[in-house]
Amino acid sequence: MSERDPILITGAGGEIGSVSRLMVKMLLTQGHPVRAFVRRDDERAHALRQAGAEVVVGDLLNVAQVTAALQGCRRVYFSMSLSPYYTDAVILMAAAARAQGNIETFVNISEYEQSYMTFDKMTAPDAERRAWLGGLVTDWSPQQRAHWIAEQVLDWSGLPTVNVRATVFVENPILTSLALEPLRQGELRLPFGLQRIAPIAAYDVAELCVKILVDPAPHISKSYALTGPELKDMHGLAEDYSTVLGRPVTYIVEDLDIWNETYVDKAVAGRNPHAAEHLKTLTRLIAGGRYDVVNDELATLLGRPAKDVQWALRNNPRMRKFAAN
Repeated sequence: MSERDPILITGAGGEIGSVSRLMVKMLLTQGHPVRAFVRRDDERAHALRQAGAEVVVGDLLNVAQVTAALQGCRRVYFSMSLSPYYTDAVILMAAAARAQGNIETFVNISEYEQSYMTFDKMTAPDAERRAWLGGLVTDWSPQQRAHWIAEQVLDWSGLPTVNVRATVFVENPILTSLALEPLRQGELRLPFGLQRIAPIAAYDVAELCVKILVDPAPHISKSYALTGPELKDMHGLAEDYSTVLGRPVTYIVEDLDIWNETYVDKAVAGRNPHAAEHLKTLTRLIAGGRYDVVNDELATLLGRPAKDVQWALRNNPRMRKFAAN
């Protein structure tokens, strides 16, 4: 890669603290030119320009705009918010990358579900699949299927792809925005019983993706399944919130269906039913024990310990603002 070839980062207009925006900052700090692909030319795009990124405004579902944004870039990070057109966007970017023909790496942010969404599991009889998933889920969410299809397409494309499969983010709405109102009352209300998860910090995922983009050769054609450093039940997470917020927080077990209706349907379904369906499926998977897994792959790849939940909460802009009020 020429020292002046920009690295294309899609989804760069996400919230402050999102993986894409963190990556832009990290790459610029290291002296790499960055082309940030955003959906709207707003204050977030302005902040990216101020930081030193080249900003391209466009639609990931417009192949002409995608092709133009990719021109001159040989390394790509692909991310898109939850969308019923997610697979379409991946296919268009892959088509543009193949047409250009000189791509050195295509880093695809995926989801931890892909580690166990094997073809055999995807095609198992309904009763068998439901029992394996924990009895609370009849099928994958549309977004999870979209990521599965995206990985198949990228494999077929022949592009030098790296799949980064992250478990539940500390910054996931389930653990941040949807949790805020109960936290005001000193309660962490979640429908997970005594199940455990190992949440991962967006910062760690961003740092790993940057490392891959800067030196892709060791990572090509690999898929990384990443977790946070420690399995915690919800009582342990409540202790983390308590420490970060400086106030007592108690875990309250909620009924799964009531929680989804109260928090996801009311807050998300009206404006984004696709995202709501994904979040509700994710809560069922967690409640069924599907995310009770931890590994040290992230620490091995980064050469340092993964950030813990308290660090991620302290450095999350939404939680910092909440703690200050």
